[in-house]
Amino acid sequence: TTLHESKIDYFGFGLLAVGVGFLQIVLDKGQEDDWFGSHFITTLSIIAVIALVALVIWELRVKDPILDLRLFKNVNFATASVMMLMVGAASFSTTVLMPQYLQNLMGYTATSAGMVLSVAAVLLLIELPMVGQLTARIQARYLIAFGWATLTIAMFYSTHRLDLQMSFESATWLRIAQYLPMGFIFIPATMVAYLGLPQEKSNAVAGLINFVRNIGASAGTSAVTTVLARRAQVHQAMLANYTALDRRVFQTATTALSGSMSHAIGGQAAAGAYGRLYGDMLSQASTLSYLDTFWLLGIATGIMFFLSFLLKKNNPRKPEVEVAAH
Repeated sequence: TTLHESKIDYFGFGLLAVGVGFLQIVLDKGQEDDWFGSHFITTLSIIAVIALVALVIWELRVKDPILDLRLFKNVNFATASVMMLMVGAASFSTTVLMPQYLQNLMGYTATSAGMVLSVAAVLLLIELPMVGQLTARIQARYLIAFGWATLTIAMFYSTHRLDLQMSFESATWLRIAQYLPMGFIFIPATMVAYLGLPQEKSNAVAGLINFVRNIGASAGTSAVTTVLARRAQVHQAMLANYTALDRRVFQTATTALSGSMSHAIGGQAAAGAYGRLYGDMLSQASTLSYLDTFWLLGIATGIMFFLSFLLKKNNPRKPEVEVAAH
C-alpha cells in the first residue's frame, strides 16, 4: 500500500504571495502616497486584484489547494472568519490609535504611551486562561456576544472620554476597556470556527483563521489612519468656517493672547497669538477625527455582536477538536 502524498500548490502559493504582498504595500503606503492619486499605488492595486481573483479561481479548481476556500461554504466558519477579521482590525487599530493620540496631541513620550498600553496587555494575559476555562462551561457564542457587546460599549465610551485634558490614569483605564473584551472573542471565535467541519480540515481551518486575522490587522490599521487624516481635514475646515462666521469671538481670543504674550515676545505678540490659536484648532480637529474613528469602530463591533447569534451552538463539555491558536 502506498501512502497518498498531497502535492504542494506552488502556483497558488505564488498568486498568494504576489496578491497579499502587493496588497500589504498598498495598505501600508496608500495614505502616505494619496491612494489612487499615485500611479505606484494604482499599479500595485491592479496587480493585487488580478492576483487575488486568479487565486480564488485557481484554489476552487485545484485538488490540494494551499487555501481551502471551499470552507467558506460553511456559514459557521464564514461567520467566525468575519469576526476574526474584525478582531485583527479592532485590536491593531486601537493599538495604533491610542499611543498616536497620546504622543502627537498630549505630548507623551514613547515610553509613557507604552506604559498605558502595557497594563491592558498584562491583564489580557491573565484573562485568557480564565476565558479558556469558561469555554468548558458556557456556549462559545454567548462568550463571543459578551465580548463584542463590551467592546462596542468601550468604543462608544471612548468617544465621550477621549479629550486633551485626559489624565494618565484615565488613558490607562480607557485602554483596558478597549482591550480586555478581546479575550472573550479571540479564543471562543477560534474554537467555533471548527464546528461542523471534518477533523482532517483542522489545519486548513487554522491557516485560514490566522490569515484573515492578519489581513484584518493590516486593513484595519490602514483604514483608521486614512479616516483620521480625512476627518481631521473636514473638522479643520468646519472650525475655520465657524471662526470666520464669528469674528468677535476670534478677535477677543486673539487680543487676550496677544496681551499675555507681549511681555515674552514683544512686537511679535499678534503673530504668536495667531499661531497659538491655529495650533489649538489643529489639535481640536485631530481630536474630533479620533472620536469619529472610534464611532466607526463602535458601529463595526456592534454589527459583530448581532452576527454572534448566527454561530452554531456547541457543547462546552465536549469540544469537537483541540484548537491551537497562534
